[in-house]
Amino acid sequence: MLNKVIKILIWSDFFLFSGWGLIMPIFAIFIVGKIQGGDAQVAGVAIGIYWILKSLLQVPIGRYLDKNHGEKDDYYFMISGMFLASFVPFGFIFASLPWHIYALQAIHAIAMAMAIPPWGGIFIRHIDKGKEAMTWGMESSSIGIGVGIAGIIGGIIAKTFGFTPLFIGVGVLGMVSVCLLLLISKNLIAKPKDKDKTILFPKI
Repeated sequence: MLNKVIKILIWSDFFLFSGWGLIMPIFAIFIVGKIQGGDAQVAGVAIGIYWILKSLLQVPIGRYLDKNHGEKDDYYFMISGMFLASFVPFGFIFASLPWHIYALQAIHAIAMAMAIPPWGGIFIRHIDKGKEAMTWGMESSSIGIGVGIAGIIGGIIAKTFGFTPLFIGVGVLGMVSVCLLLLISKNLIAKPKDKDKTILFPKI
């Protein structure tokens, strides 16, 4: 039903957000229970740092990427951002103070600001004509199902085994997401100035 690039992008998003879905519903509980001086305020500041910083960075990053009409730079930014984000949950395992959480949240924000704009650009350019609404529906539904199931599983694992296995799971699923993106490295759109407009970038 969908072309290869769109399928891979959807599956990659599924694993990425399913991973973070393991800890999103119980992240505040982790901060209160495991971080020295952790309370509702620390949890709120941590969430605020992520969303505000990510939101501020996405627009200038998107503008920079739009200056190059090929997808090579988009792809490298997306891969780099998701790769960096995959290491953040391992940092939570060793976090003990509020500033550790703040720093990790800032790194996560920078990583996702690097990944989300180029992901959206590639997705839009490769979406099948006449299937736009259905494709976006599949993307949203896959994330919703993944995060929903992961939230249930995450709560059970945290109660039974603690938070460490969850953070490891988030990191591993993030790496799976990155590895999937390697499958579309040869399906990118070349820059218009290239001699052959249909040339594909070599696999990295």
